Amino acid sequence: QVQLVESGGGLVQAGGSLILSCAASGSIVSISAMGWYRQAPGNQREMVATITSDGSRNYADSVKGRFTISRDNGKNMVYLQMNSLEREDTGVYYCNADGRVHGQFLSRPFVSWGQGTQVTVSS
Repeated sequence: QVQLVESGGGLVQAGGSLILSCAASGSIVSISAMGWYRQAPGNQREMVATITSDGSRNYADSVKGRFTISRDNGKNMVYLQMNSLEREDTGVYYCNADGRVHGQFLSRPFVSWGQGTQVTVSS
């Protein structure tokens, strides 16, 4: 299968910035979409930003203008630049990817999640 490993979380003051990184590894044939989701205590997991293989981006309304998602297709990595952080951005951030992996005879689809990285924004 495909493993996703996030890095870059931490504690930051409101108004500050963080960059999250996620590396995908495994028997990858191709990755279609990659994205970042977050979950705050007591809340459901929500989409933050996604990016397709051709660079099409989608953002949650709450982060538009503050967050930027990017990816390096050659390295199977996705990044999330987070600026002007707010207390409401606090949560566990999860990396997600879907695409195809090598099978015994044919490739097959996959969807994978990382284990998450904590982002805490203090006032």
